[in-house]
Amino acid sequence: MNKFKVKYEGHLRTSAIHIDSGSIISTDAPKDNHGLGKNFSPTDLLCTSLASCILTIMAIAVERKNIDIKDTIANITKTMINNPRRIAKIEIEIIFPKQFDSQTKDILERSAKNCPVHHAISKNVEKKIVFKYL
Repeated sequence: MNKFKVKYEGHLRTSAIHIDSGSIISTDAPKDNHGLGKNFSPTDLLCTSLASCILTIMAIAVERKNIDIKDTIANITKTMINNPRRIAKIEIEIIFPKQFDSQTKDILERSAKNCPVHHAISKNVEKKIVFKYL
């Protein structure tokens, strides 16, 4: 079980510490929601967590086949709506630096949609994942 601690710093900013490693993440409310926008917002972190989880799970899935997806990039677009304010859509474009055979592509694409963060996000949030192989 992982443990974290989050402290409200004032001025719509928080800092979160990962207890085991001491790693710190700061967040700001976005400029369009009264914040400074100098750091990721909490909703930005949700979207980047999804992309990070997808990349990690894909790497685990193909590691057994000695396939490396190093330098794969995920570009993320977040769409917010109001009443209530929430994430409506997360679009992730995953760009692989090389081509893979169809079996490997299938493994990568299936595993992307089965990461724990993907399953944890409400079905009310549209998740669009596009795969590009260079």
